[in-house]
Amino acid sequence: MELRGKKHAIVVIDMLNDFISENGALVCKNGVKIVPQIRQLLDFAHENNIQVIHVQEAHRQKDRDFRVRPIHAIKGTWGSDFIPELQPEQDKGDYVVQKRRHSAFSYTDFDLFCREEEIDTLVLTGVWTNVCVRSTASDGLYHGYNIICVSDATTSQDDDMHVSGLRDIDIFGDIMSVEEYTTLVKEQLSQNQNV
Repeated sequence: MELRGKKHAIVVIDMLNDFISENGALVCKNGVKIVPQIRQLLDFAHENNIQVIHVQEAHRQKDRDFRVRPIHAIKGTWGSDFIPELQPEQDKGDYVVQKRRHSAFSYTDFDLFCREEEIDTLVLTGVWTNVCVRSTASDGLYHGYNIICVSDATTSQDDDMHVSGLRDIDIFGDIMSVEEYTTLVKEQLSQNQNV
């Protein structure tokens, strides 16, 4: 397996109270299971000067999304806030992108920020693999980014949805575990130091 790209960003998608906490409005049942893996990736990123971007669903009260899904993640509410274990660490350079659609690219400054920071590879984590993660992955490809989806740091409501999302993303991106990704980055960093 080969690691593409020169500058990566770890992208944490929608790890919010309404999706992860048991009292959330639109709970992704498997969401709590991936928190330790995402935490591990974020610590690794901070230690190795890799950009972290937190994507936060933040709807308006009468968002069109609510015509097809329950009301959730209203901007400024507990439901839209990040879970305590994965709060953005802005003192370490974390960046927050708020969105109202599935993709982190839709009507946000996500692409602008990545281009300003010369990021060429998006390492996707979070929920739901078959919805917001997949939408961000496909839009990332359209915008010219390398896509890596971390299989054990993403999840959906059930395993079938998760696997379906990974299968789609695998068509245009790389699927790796946390261990595979961090090992490849360490090897790359070691090679760069020996040059």
